[in-house]
Amino acid sequence: MRIEVSSRELATGERLVIAKNRFAPEGASEEQLADMPRACIVTGIHGDELEGQFAVFELAHRLRENPQHLNGIVDIYPAANPTGIGAIERGIPQFDLDMNRIFPGNNSASPFESMAAELVADVAGAQVAFDIHASNIFLREIPQIRINEISADRLMPLAKRANVDFIWIHANATVLKGTFAYSMNALDVPTLVVEAGVGMRITPEVGHQLADGMLAVLADVGIWTGPVPEVRTPTVSTDGEVAFVNADVAGVFVPSVEHSLHVEEGQSIGNILDCGEGTVLQELVAPTSGLLFTLREYPVVYPGGLIARVLGGNVTGQGGDA
Repeated sequence: MRIEVSSRELATGERLVIAKNRFAPEGASEEQLADMPRACIVTGIHGDELEGQFAVFELAHRLRENPQHLNGIVDIYPAANPTGIGAIERGIPQFDLDMNRIFPGNNSASPFESMAAELVADVAGAQVAFDIHASNIFLREIPQIRINEISADRLMPLAKRANVDFIWIHANATVLKGTFAYSMNALDVPTLVVEAGVGMRITPEVGHQLADGMLAVLADVGIWTGPVPEVRTPTVSTDGEVAFVNADVAGVFVPSVEHSLHVEEGQSIGNILDCGEGTVLQELVAPTSGLLFTLREYPVVYPGGLIARVLGGNVTGQGGDA
C-alpha cells in the first residue's frame, strides 16, 4: 500500500512527494497494526546512490510473494530525495543542499527541512530502521555497516545479522549530527547505516545480499516468520587502522586483485598505465596486510587520487567471501 509521507507544491506546478510502501499482515485491523512491531527501510537520501533501489525492490518482492510470513509492518521509503534521483544528483537539485545534513529537520524552516522533519516523525517509533547508501562513481565499497561508537552496544547485534562483509565503528567525533541515522538513533530507533557498491550503478548481487540481511534482521525483531537465509560473518573494526593507497601519477588504473579480499603487505593492487605509450607508470601495492574494502572503480586517475583503502590493525571475523 502506497502512503504519502510528505509533499510540497513546486514552482513548476509539480508536486514533490516522499512516499512509502507499507507491507503488513493481510486483514489486520488498525488496532492490531498499532500493536505490531515495525521496520523502516529508507534509501535514496542521496540521489546518485542507486544500489539501495534494487535492494528494496528485492525485499519488497519477497514480502509481496510471501505475505503469510509477515508478523508486523515493513515500511519501505524507496526515494527519500526524489528530485535528486530524477536529476542523478547527490543533493537536492538547484539548492546545493545535502539532504543528509539537515536532519532531524525543522517544521518552521525551509520546505526541505520541514519534509525532513516529517520523514523523521514518520519513522519514529519503529523497532529497527535501515538507511541504505552507495559509494560515489569513483570507488566501490564492500557491503558494510557504519556505526557511531555511542550506539555500538545497541546496534552491533543487529548489524552482525545484516549479512554485510564489514562493520566499521566510528568515533563519535567523526559522525555528523545532521544525518538521518544519527537523528533516528537519538530518538531511540535503532538505525543501521549501510554503504555498498558504487554510485550511479546497480549491482544485483549487492541487492540480493542486503535483502537477505534485512530479512534476517526482520526475523530477529519478530516481523518475519518465514525462512531466513544464512548470513555471513562480518569483519568488525573497533580501532583498526585504515591505510590509504593513492596515485602518484595520472593515467588509467587497472586493478590486479578482486575487491573485498584480504591482501598481504606489499601485494600488488594494480597498475596505472600510459595507454598510448604502452608503459606502466606506477605499480600500486598494499601498504599493510588486511581487508581491501575500498577499490577504485573509475579508471582515470590523477595524482593524489584515492585508489584503495585497506583495513589492518584490530579486526575480527573473516569478512566477505575470503
